[in-house]
Amino acid sequence: MFDVLVIGGGPGGYAAAIRAAQLGAKAALCEAAELGGVCVHRGCIPSKTWAQAGHLLGQFKKAALFGITASVDGLDPAVVVARKNGVAADIGMGMQALLANNGVQLLKGRAVLKAPGLASVEGKDVQAKAIILATGASHAKCDLPGMAELAIGPDQALNLQKLPASAFIWGGGAIECEMAGWLGAMGVQVTLACQGPRLLPGEDADLGQRLAGALKDQGVKVLTRAALASAQKQGAALRAVLGGKAEQFIDAEIIVSAERRPNTAGLGLEALGVALNADGGIKVDERMQTSAPGVFAIGDCTGGRMLSHGASYMAVIAAENAMGRQSAYDPRLVCRGLWTTPQVAAVGLSEAEAEDQGYEVETGDFPYSINGLAMLSAQGEGNVKVVMEAKYGEILGLHIVGAAATELIGEASLAIQLECTAEELARGARLHPTFSETIVDAARDAMGWALYLPKR
Repeated sequence: MFDVLVIGGGPGGYAAAIRAAQLGAKAALCEAAELGGVCVHRGCIPSKTWAQAGHLLGQFKKAALFGITASVDGLDPAVVVARKNGVAADIGMGMQALLANNGVQLLKGRAVLKAPGLASVEGKDVQAKAIILATGASHAKCDLPGMAELAIGPDQALNLQKLPASAFIWGGGAIECEMAGWLGAMGVQVTLACQGPRLLPGEDADLGQRLAGALKDQGVKVLTRAALASAQKQGAALRAVLGGKAEQFIDAEIIVSAERRPNTAGLGLEALGVALNADGGIKVDERMQTSAPGVFAIGDCTGGRMLSHGASYMAVIAAENAMGRQSAYDPRLVCRGLWTTPQVAAVGLSEAEAEDQGYEVETGDFPYSINGLAMLSAQGEGNVKVVMEAKYGEILGLHIVGAAATELIGEASLAIQLECTAEELARGARLHPTFSETIVDAARDAMGWALYLPKR
């Protein structure tokens, strides 16, 4: 009998098992494939390895600005693939060692729920006082005509041994935008098309608009309000057929679709009466508790944004509640980020979301173009936007397009967690010259006393 059984060995499951063990649990983690899950092997780590390669290529193009004569002879995709595989293997081995170090028993195989407190792992019964589901999500094939047969998913795209001459990417989310960025930086002719009016539909409108402009400047063709009708074979190439008032054909060597679906099928959820959300994810409350007593769920299998670090945060909450503590998940603290050039990051509410929730909103902005470090490093593209509640100055959200955005956003998450006001943020002293100064300057603009911007 275990105190806690975690099903799924990605970042969330791994963190949940260790946190439970830290609290004195006899804990087990069940994984059917490889430790690390999608994040380590088919998501975060691989995609950021490719993004880093694309970023380095872009940096070479700026070398002449600093008196450096440099040229790039080429890029070997096989080396990038080997590097991301090596890093993933190292992380996986580290995870296995830490699980052992914390006394977590690793069970290999697929788990199925049978009854309250009971699961079957490869036909063997495993009992636990509490069960934490961390089964992740998988690529879901697009159901439009021809797409299931002809389009590849992120897994294949991240293992390209040869770069295609052209690519058509369907979707305007983080995965699709990142891929468009690094493929474009490597010389691939990219068309990025989405159904909505802008990229990044779940983020502040300013972010999607600025990213679209940056991608276009880098040679990526961005199509919004597109209606994909089908995918077809066209000789040696593939063809994306866009419908609408006038049919449009886009030929490409590869077509990519990156939709994801929570892994809930075959888990035995119905045996315990575990309810699902409209998107197919497992329904949980702020304690990560499902509709079944003693069963918790975390990460991608709960649907929503599907973020690795969000899963790890949920993991701590679930493990602590499974062990009798009272912990609550606060979605406001979970950052979002894209490793494009420039980077994109956000935390908290967008301006529109804040207004929809009844807040009286004030915003502040500061452009990268007049930040000292951005200017000297030739990275002046971008902007920081602070969204605050007008009466008391509570920071509701912060949105960045610009260099190091994914590093800066952690400061904003902490500010929201500590309930800092924009005035408190505005009175901060940051090292100069750094990108972090842009956050202070944007907060000052929100408060109406920007020092380095023209009077409003």
